[in-house]
Amino acid sequence: MTIKIGNAPCSWGVEFADDPRNPSWQTVLDQCRDAGYRGIELGPVGFMPEDPAILGAALEERDLELIGGVVFRPFHDPSKWDDVKDGAVRTCEALKAHGARHLVLIDSISPRRAPTAGRPSEAEKMSASEWVDYRTRIHDIAKMGTEEYGLVTAIHPHAGGFMDFEDEIERLLEEVDSSLLKICLDTGHSLYADFDPLAFMERHMDRISYMHFKDIDPKVRSETVANRTDFYEACGNGIFCNLGKGAVDFPAVKAKLEAAGFEGWCTVEQDCDPEQAQSPLDDARENRSYLHSIGFEVAS
Repeated sequence: MTIKIGNAPCSWGVEFADDPRNPSWQTVLDQCRDAGYRGIELGPVGFMPEDPAILGAALEERDLELIGGVVFRPFHDPSKWDDVKDGAVRTCEALKAHGARHLVLIDSISPRRAPTAGRPSEAEKMSASEWVDYRTRIHDIAKMGTEEYGLVTAIHPHAGGFMDFEDEIERLLEEVDSSLLKICLDTGHSLYADFDPLAFMERHMDRISYMHFKDIDPKVRSETVANRTDFYEACGNGIFCNLGKGAVDFPAVKAKLEAAGFEGWCTVEQDCDPEQAQSPLDDARENRSYLHSIGFEVAS
């Protein structure tokens, strides 16, 4: 059994491809390699070169493997369906071109839900008809990724979107066939949404195809929820701290993965503000060192 540890451009503050504050894609690849990782996610489509020859050569030069990619688009907004499909198709094409396996779907932050991130009892719910259409859009992209591109497609709960809290995830998993849709469990977003990732793993380990490793500072989370702080402001405030310094019990996460015979990639994601990130390279190194210290085999 082998669990491999990768990283992602969001650990360098890259959330949107066109953000002028982003570091260059070459810098992200260089620092991911220099921090000791051998795998990296695509990041938002358009950040990395979409020409397979250019990105393929860059990955090979740095001895990096492309792990997967995230479609972080407004699945909740029917008027943005063309945008969702565009992001999904381009991501699938890139993943297939580089032999990556994981297609991760995230419903992006909604103004209707952002104020109640971390507050499941207060959050607005979709109407019955909205939910059916929303579920269908997720189903259709999952079906495309799985059947047309041969990828393993997973839903990723995320603060501030309509796929955030435990009851919503449970409902979606029940209503979309497991052959089409797995789950990418994010340890930090779980606790942000006030549910226990370990208990969730106990129930759904057979559906988890991929993991995002993220830690969360309980003090900053408490202040964020109390003050209804914007998600990206919370990232700037350091809500997602270095691994091992927050509320996530990573040794227990590791034990559950090993007990289930989990194989493949788990990816470090330390969402941060690109302007306020002090040293993403140092953080990436420290996160890798922590995971190695608790027994994960991390490439050097």
